[in-house]
Amino acid sequence: MEVIKIILLAVALVSIAMLGLATQILFKKGGKFPNTHVGGNKHLKRQGIACAQTQDKIERAKVNRQVDFKNVKIANMSK
Repeated sequence: MEVIKIILLAVALVSIAMLGLATQILFKKGGKFPNTHVGGNKHLKRQGIACAQTQDKIERAKVNRQVDFKNVKIANMSK
């Protein structure tokens, strides 16, 4: 019986916390979740900092432009 009380208390506390976090989003006109992603931060953009996935994509594109894979020849190593 005590386990059920503890579970119900935990569910109630989590529900109150979620409602408290969502009040601004629910009651503000046009409210939405804030963009906390690195790419959404204007100060980091000015410094040229992006998230790891974006920086990886940029570096891979640079390498693909530098290497011409159409003219690559494989050396014969069977001698």
